[in-house]
Amino acid sequence: MSRPSFSDLPAVFPDWSPYPDLESAARAYLRDPDIALDAMAGVLRGQSVLGFTLERFVNDVNGVWQEVVVCDGNRLILWHGEDIPPEEAPPGSMTSSLRVVALSAVTEVGCRRRISRNPNGTHRVDSVDVYLLLTSLDEANVAAEEAGSVIRHDALRFGKTLDDGGAGQIARLEEFARLVSSLVGKPML
Repeated sequence: MSRPSFSDLPAVFPDWSPYPDLESAARAYLRDPDIALDAMAGVLRGQSVLGFTLERFVNDVNGVWQEVVVCDGNRLILWHGEDIPPEEAPPGSMTSSLRVVALSAVTEVGCRRRISRNPNGTHRVDSVDVYLLLTSLDEANVAAEEAGSVIRHDALRFGKTLDDGGAGQIARLEEFARLVSSLVGKPML
């Protein structure tokens, strides 16, 4: 019996942007919503989800890669799921990772928009790139520091384009960036 290749996996998932709540959006968009939601519920423990963003892609090397990032007003809770290549584990195996970052560890929020102007003077946002700079150091650069490299702070990066997510997901990512920006630097209760 032959194993399916990663290129046989579906690459097109429905748009999550119309769904206002995390559970509905995750169930519409992720391949493994139950795994993601269960992992996050253990950390959220009833806290309200103020905002979120989702990402996923399929590639020929690692199969499906999925990410959920939630802001509860005090923390960023990041879930990441990634297929393990069949030569490294039994077919269908994946990793499920959880990371929690206090909003007090976010020192800077940046959002870059690429805008196209139409001949009639209207414009549209073609893509958005968001970064959250953290107080922690980038682990890859800490090891390289011994060789004389520059030490860099860790950052979380998110992006959406018209081809990867569409206008709705671009708007939702910008909304998420505005939410985090509005909370960074405020006293945490």
